[in-house]
Amino acid sequence: MKLLSLCSLCILLAFNAPAQFSIRLVVTDVATRQSDDVYVSGTFNNWIPNDEKFKLKPFGGSRKSIVIKNIAQGNYAFKFTRGSFSKVECMADGRDISDRIVDVSADVSLECSIAGWKDDYPEKPKRYTASPQVKIIDTAFAMPQLGRKRRIWVYLPKDYATSTKTYPVLYMNDGQNLFNEQTAAFGKEWGVDECLDTLQKKVDAGCIVVGIDNGGDTRLKEYSPFDFSEKGGLAPPDTKGEGTLYADFIVKTLKPFIDGKYRTKKGRDYTAIAGSSMGGLISTYVVLQYPDVFSIAGVFSPAYWIAPNLYPLTEKTNTENKIRMYFYAGGKESKNMVSDMERLYNLVVKKERFDVVKKINQLGEHSETFWQQEFPNFYLWLMKKDQ
Repeated sequence: MKLLSLCSLCILLAFNAPAQFSIRLVVTDVATRQSDDVYVSGTFNNWIPNDEKFKLKPFGGSRKSIVIKNIAQGNYAFKFTRGSFSKVECMADGRDISDRIVDVSADVSLECSIAGWKDDYPEKPKRYTASPQVKIIDTAFAMPQLGRKRRIWVYLPKDYATSTKTYPVLYMNDGQNLFNEQTAAFGKEWGVDECLDTLQKKVDAGCIVVGIDNGGDTRLKEYSPFDFSEKGGLAPPDTKGEGTLYADFIVKTLKPFIDGKYRTKKGRDYTAIAGSSMGGLISTYVVLQYPDVFSIAGVFSPAYWIAPNLYPLTEKTNTENKIRMYFYAGGKESKNMVSDMERLYNLVVKKERFDVVKKINQLGEHSETFWQQEFPNFYLWLMKKDQ
């Protein structure tokens, strides 16, 4: 009888064990340095660029391959290197490439071509492109909730210095990508300052924008309100989400400072937050958790796939305050980007106190180029101007 029970338990555990899959990567072509060792580095090995267990092996002719086994279901990001990130793959003209993404829900096989290596292209100085309306408030602004410091940017409308007006405030994540090519990831900025300079002339609607730099290595956990233990992929297992602390920093430390230093409209009706990818995820969380402080969220290509707990949280959210949300996604992003965004959009669109807009660009990719293109439409909607 005990033996039968033990067998039953083993069968039950087998059925309930999380599925494990394999990723087979084949590099079919390498533009230069074909004889060098090639490694794959990604979220499945904590981005170690020279991990011998992730070195590709010859696979007929000039091809190289690797099979990564025992991978849990989820999305994984990766790049190829020649042993360090100074020797990471890039575009054929030397420009950086976005992380490669693989969606694992079964065994998967991918063929890849490496167009170039970063060390074949000397680094060119990037231009400082921020307009005179952009200032750095502090390069080491204290974040007591997180025990860290961060660079904070501010954009002031062109008429700020010559008027006594007060202005609404838009808080934006990934501040280094908003105004300045010199600090932007992949050398591409949103151009928020130039966009607002132009639109303010057309619609006479100024806004203060506060840019909060991401923390680099801490970006993923700061922008996630949930732990990563149940959803592998972007972060090591058991990584603790710090999104609640990051949200508290904005609400309890940064906003009071901004309201005290600048002529702001302090009420919730004039306070917005926006961001892309993980920044879109945390923007969603902030407006849902602090509806008495924020009334508006700009959600660009949100990384909802790593935060399944956000859906039940959204479903339970009820507020007497009106909330406005602007959703945008591209049709050429990750496999589930549009459907994940639409799932959350469908939860809030039927709520009585929510005013929501959804925009899908079927040609849109996951990059600053497309977020920059959509930002003027968001801003006009934000300021309640005809588009």
